[in-house]
Amino acid sequence: MILGQSRGYQIRLMDEPAAREIVNWRYEPPYALYNMLDAADAAEDIEELLDGSYFSVAAADGALIGFFCYGQNAQVGEGIESGLYLDGTALDIGLGLRPDLTGQGHGLAFLQAGMRFAERTYDAERFRLSVAAFNQRAVRLYKKAGFVFLHSFMHQHGESEMEFLLMETPDLAVRL
Repeated sequence: MILGQSRGYQIRLMDEPAAREIVNWRYEPPYALYNMLDAADAAEDIEELLDGSYFSVAAADGALIGFFCYGQNAQVGEGIESGLYLDGTALDIGLGLRPDLTGQGHGLAFLQAGMRFAERTYDAERFRLSVAAFNQRAVRLYKKAGFVFLHSFMHQHGESEMEFLLMETPDLAVRL
């Protein structure tokens, strides 16, 4: 069932076929950190995608193009441990665009559709997200959407440590 529509995007509660497709998406380096875990862990990833906080996004033709998640699943572990998400003043948003669609100018409309959906569904007035600092393509997009830098923190990813940025919309006066 379609829960929301915006700019031709159809937003639905995540279902198993969409979750199975998403866990198989593969991003090229340096964006490979956004790949889901190995096939051995696919069941765990699918279970998370089906926990009620994830929504699939399809184009008007029904093709799966991305997903959004809201709340704790959009938070990063070390940010949680550092207490960066405790103020409760913003809804955390996470997103993923199908790998072959990234870098082609689809990001702003896609992000704004997810924010509009969350504004209606969760009565959200402000949004917060965490992004890997090296991902300047995403950082530029988030700034264009009205997010501002709040904090940075280090996140352990496999054998390496990487910086993450915490960004937030000041309010929805920066209208969608």
